[in-house]
Amino acid sequence: MDWDRLISDKRFGLEHYHNRRGETRSDFQRDYDRLVFSSPFRRLQNKTQVFPLPGSIFVHNRLTHSMEVACVGRSMAREVVTALMPKYAAETWVMKLHDIPDIVAAACLAHDLGNPPFGHSGEKAISTFFSEGAGADLRAQLTDAQWSDLINFEGNANSFRQLTHQFQGRRPGGFAMTYSMLASIVKYPYESRVSPKANKFGFFCTELESYARIAEELGIPRLPGPGVSYARHPLVYLVEAADDICYEVMDIEDAHKLKILSHEEVTGLLLGFFDASRRNHMLEIMENIADPNERVGYMRSCVIGLLVECCAETFVHHEQEILNGKFKGSLLDRIRPDARAGYEACTRTSWDKIYRTPEVVDIELAGNQIVTFLLEKLINAVRFPELNYSRLLLSKVPQQYNVNAPDLFTKIQAAVDHVASMTDVYALDLYRRLNGMSLPAV
Repeated sequence: MDWDRLISDKRFGLEHYHNRRGETRSDFQRDYDRLVFSSPFRRLQNKTQVFPLPGSIFVHNRLTHSMEVACVGRSMAREVVTALMPKYAAETWVMKLHDIPDIVAAACLAHDLGNPPFGHSGEKAISTFFSEGAGADLRAQLTDAQWSDLINFEGNANSFRQLTHQFQGRRPGGFAMTYSMLASIVKYPYESRVSPKANKFGFFCTELESYARIAEELGIPRLPGPGVSYARHPLVYLVEAADDICYEVMDIEDAHKLKILSHEEVTGLLLGFFDASRRNHMLEIMENIADPNERVGYMRSCVIGLLVECCAETFVHHEQEILNGKFKGSLLDRIRPDARAGYEACTRTSWDKIYRTPEVVDIELAGNQIVTFLLEKLINAVRFPELNYSRLLLSKVPQQYNVNAPDLFTKIQAAVDHVASMTDVYALDLYRRLNGMSLPAV
């Protein structure tokens, strides 16, 4: 792969229309702004990240997480560009490199757009509805590819669908985003049937041709072997690293605010990223900070700054390997040993003490019940629309979802699209209303 082709402002669905009006914004900056003003992005404010949506203590939701990932991704990309500019100074296209931070920031902003309500438990609930639940009896009526997509439902693949699919009444190309931005959100560029890990793939069978068109335009090679799989767009590594840094470090900070982790535990974890000299310097600074949350905030900013530097350094060092599609794993797998040890310690603590707390498990249990119930009702309604209950329920589904499609899989996708787009609050409210537990006049 080469940067000249990889950086393209061609818009998906609007390939033959490009009216340059002397804009002050680049097309990649327009991508970013278009996302900020979109309804799917605003809905992320009511979608669970890890912990239940806040009461008196504010913790991260999908919206705040995505905004922070965009900040971290942009900073990391700027460091990469600064390092790459001298290498390509003689190339006619070298100024294209300056667009990389805007591409990465927009991709970071969009990376969770397709996540269903209730965090990762929502993804699991959709998958298991078909593999273990009432949806299992649909298997014989669907193709292998369609069935694989349903039993391995993936938020990343759904983000690509949200951005590219022409829902009813919408314009061609979905959000009509740039090719480079769209390729940069696809962490797992292969179809579900050839995914090396369950629930890790980049596009549903309905969007396979869309991704193939983008990959061909950008010069992303298709990999040999059965099924459809591609090398990653290089900027995916920066988006992935920014996401991993934010959720790992910010989950630790949120756990401190919720008193799941003590101040001493968090201090030990965050100082563990640094050598003795840097730790002593940080401790000196923190002697002037009395508020425990501010102390953690200071350490968190230092850790993020270090990881941004390390990941950018790793990307530049392995740039040719990445461009050749040969790089394995993530950037965080290859950072300096001391920083890597600190990151691994945080990961172990998160799994041992955060993701298994009663509050998190309660969200998973409730989310599974709600998503399963809604899918059961909606899919039964699209299958049997002539029933009275079905007519009533389908009248509440937004027009953009094609519940009256002539084929079964498109109807099922419409139901899944609707559920996946819901916020936690809306899904819970609809669940209560359908169960008769909430009435307008009561």
